[in-house]
Amino acid sequence: KMKRFKLSTEVLFSEDAIDALLEEKDENAVLITDKFMVDSGMADMILKKLSNCKEVSVFSEVVPDPPMDLIERGIAFLQDKDCDIVVALGGGSSIDAAKAIVYMAKKIEEKQNPDNQKKIKLIALPTTSGTGSEVTPFSVITDDETGLKYPLADYELTPNMAIIDPELMLTMPKGLTVASGIDVLTHAVESYVSTLATEFTQPISLEAMKLVFDFLPESVENGAKAINAKEKMANA
Repeated sequence: KMKRFKLSTEVLFSEDAIDALLEEKDENAVLITDKFMVDSGMADMILKKLSNCKEVSVFSEVVPDPPMDLIERGIAFLQDKDCDIVVALGGGSSIDAAKAIVYMAKKIEEKQNPDNQKKIKLIALPTTSGTGSEVTPFSVITDDETGLKYPLADYELTPNMAIIDPELMLTMPKGLTVASGIDVLTHAVESYVSTLATEFTQPISLEAMKLVFDFLPESVENGAKAINAKEKMANA
């Protein structure tokens, strides 16, 4: 049976990686995030990096386990702003929501304008190290009425770019740092023992495990001072 190893997302990583947003120019950008990111000032930091864009708007309605009605509102928001670029800021919920919003907006565009489809670039900025949603072709949406979760799986869901900047993770509380670190380890172990594991994937899985054991304790204990450990955990 044929196997596949595909890396669709351009990954920028290291301190100050978010400066890459300054390269986005003369386009309409939408920042998709949650209320906490706005209230904490994190969103403002990203908006400053998008200062070269023609217009920047903020959709900050994301909640944990994004429901379908939120996705619908997000699609309408993108259409109203004539969006060219979506920047997803936050944890797994914000990135999952942005992926679903952009994906479905593109599908609507395909039907409405089959001969002149608008391209929307998706850039993911994770603020936790755990879900890996910034580089995967999956998203999970919740039914508002039943509470059932529906997984979406399509390579078109994959962000065009992921910016992994440890500065976005310095304020994670200890509990979240531990939980997301164990999430990293779980993903690494699962991918190593998977029936779909290959010689391409297993070295990456092993390196991720090693980084967790080497740097998670420091990341938890030293918090915002452990920027190198935060970066290593983000890479893992």
